[in-house]
Parts: sequence; C-alpha cells; structure tokens
Amino acid sequence: MIVSQTDTGWQIINQQAHGLLAVQLALHWRVDKRPSRWIETVTALTEHDDGQNPWEGRNHLTAAGTPLHFELLEYSVEQCQQMIQIGLQKSRWNALLMSMHTSFLYESKRGTDKALDVFLDQQMTNQTKWRKESKATKAETDYAYAFLQWCDALSLVLCLNQVPHEERRLEVSKGPDDLSYYIHQRADGTLSLDPWPFEGPQVTVHVETFCLDQVVFKNDKQLYNALQDSPVSVKEWTFKEHD
Repeated sequence: MIVSQTDTGWQIINQQAHGLLAVQLALHWRVDKRPSRWIETVTALTEHDDGQNPWEGRNHLTAAGTPLHFELLEYSVEQCQQMIQIGLQKSRWNALLMSMHTSFLYESKRGTDKALDVFLDQQMTNQTKWRKESKATKAETDYAYAFLQWCDALSLVLCLNQVPHEERRLEVSKGPDDLSYYIHQRADGTLSLDPWPFEGPQVTVHVETFCLDQVVFKNDKQLYNALQDSPVSVKEWTFKEHD
C-alpha cells in the first residue's frame, strides 16, 4: 500500500492501483518510441506489484497497528517468486521483465541474506534463458525494462505527492531513450514533462484512493473491512505539452 498521513487518519492507494496508473501513462507514450512486444510489456507493467501477501494476520500493518507503507516493507523472496510466476504463466517476455524488476530492486542488497543471494543468482540465469527463448536481444529487453521502470517512477511521484510546489522541477527518472525527464506543476494545476514523452498534447490520468479516519487497527481483517467501507475518491492529474 501507498500510505499518506492526513489530518484525520490515512490516505491509502493500493499498489496494484499504482500499477494501473503506470499503465495509463504508458499508453500515452509516443508510438514511434514504444518498446518491443508492446502488449506483453504493458501487461508486465500492470503486474509489476502483484504477488502481495494475503490479507490475513498483520501482513499489512506496522508493529504499532497502523497501515503499512510499502517503503517500510522488508523484501520478500516469496513475493518476488510469486510475481515472476504470474508473468511466466503468460509469456517468457513477461517473466523476463518481472525478473529484471527484482534485480533492479534488490541487487543492492546482495550479500545481506543468503536466500536473497540465491534468488538473485537464479534471476541472472533465468534472464539469459528467457531472453534466448524470447529471441530478443539484450538491447531490446533493456529498453523495455527501462520503459517499465520510467512509468513506474512517474506513477510513484504522483501517488506519493512528490510534485514540488511553486513550479519547481523534479527529475522523474531517465527514460528508455536515456533522457532525463523533469516534471513541474504550473500555476493552473496542470503538469508538464520536459522533454515531452507523450503522443498527444494533453494527457489525463487517475487513481482510486481511500481515506480512513481510524488510525490504528487490530489486524488485517479490520483494515481490509475499513477500506471496503470507505468512500472511493479519485485523484486526477492533467499533463499539457504547452502553457
């Protein structure tokens, strides 16, 4: 979950909803710069946060009983394996991008946990194997994963409310074209990206959010029920190429 504190409690965005927002952004990417295997790549983007722990026990709560923000989560080899397995059931390309995502996230932790090291070594083997089975070059798959990572990064900037005020610029991430993309908010509330990455001159995207007045929860079931009973709000952003 993506958890933000409010005056009365919490704003919650499900990580899968963040993935759907990333897909909305992807679908507006310039057609002539799309990665290979477009449908499969977009599907992988949809699934890049799947395989989460079930809603039971206290999987989604901190020790204090508050909703668990994803950045406080320890890595889970089991969740990574589940995510890759979801992709593998669709295609080697999907599994390859999911595997590359786990390498991107956790290679920096190599040497801290034996089970993680074994998993990361297996992903290096898997990526070589699945790239060969997909008849894809390393350049093709690197471009596709960089595209996935860029869409993921922009979606997180929006969901985490990281767009600066007073029209200051923020670097989102380098795109698959190796260009650095910067976001800023205009005085009228619309957003700009420089350079402009989208096919059309204006793009509007959205994500569902839930606001909870209750601060502390006994278990996942109580939190889950509170989310289901919460009114759904929709956050929306509009990007424009020109002022």
